[in-house]
Amino acid sequence: MRKRFKYILRIIFILIILSIIVLVLMQFKGKNTSEPKYREIDTIKGYNYELEDRDTELMQDVFKKLKKELSKDDIDYDLYAEYLSELFIIDLFTMNNKDNKYDVGGIEYILDDVRENYQINVEDTIYKYLVEKGNRKEEYPSVKNITKENIEKSEYEFNKETYEAYKVTLSWEYEKDNKYDKKGMVTLIKKDKKLYVVTYEGVKEQ
Repeated sequence: MRKRFKYILRIIFILIILSIIVLVLMQFKGKNTSEPKYREIDTIKGYNYELEDRDTELMQDVFKKLKKELSKDDIDYDLYAEYLSELFIIDLFTMNNKDNKYDVGGIEYILDDVRENYQINVEDTIYKYLVEKGNRKEEYPSVKNITKENIEKSEYEFNKETYEAYKVTLSWEYEKDNKYDKKGMVTLIKKDKKLYVVTYEGVKEQ
C-alpha cells in the first residue's frame, strides 16, 4: 500500500513539474508572437546598417545614397557623415512608425559605449509621451525632408582617446508642424573605417 501511495505521489509530482514547464513555454511563446515584426528590405554589408519595410521613402532614398557611397573603394567621409547624420535624424524624429517609447529611432548608428545612455535619454525626453501603437489618438511626427547646412571636421576625445570627428548641422521639416526640434547638430567619430554618432544637440532657429 505504501509503495503504491509513493508511486501515485511521484506521478503527481511529475505532472505538476510538466504543467509548470508547459505554462512557462506558452508564456514565452506568447511574448514572442506579440512583438511586431518588420521585414528587412535592404542592408549595407560590412557596416550592419539595415532598412526595414516600415521606414519612410525619405529614409529609403538617403539609405540608397549611403549604400552607393560605401560601395566605393575610396569613400568620401564628408558624404558618409552627411548621409549617416540624415538617417539618424530621420529615424529619431519620425515617430509615427515606432511601436512605443522604447522603440528608439537612430540607435543603430550610435557608438556602442554610449548606446544605453542614449536609449534612456530619448525614452525620458523626446519619446516620453509616445503612446503604444494601436492606442493612439494623436498624430506623431514624420520627417518629410532634410537639409545639410554645414559640416565641420574636428577631433573628439572619448575614453582618453582622440578620434577624427565630424560635426554636421542639419535642418528638417515635418509632414505636420509640431513642437519637436527642426534643427540640430550631430557629432560623429571615425573608428576604424566606420562612423558612429556620439552626440546630438538641438539648435535653436534664428
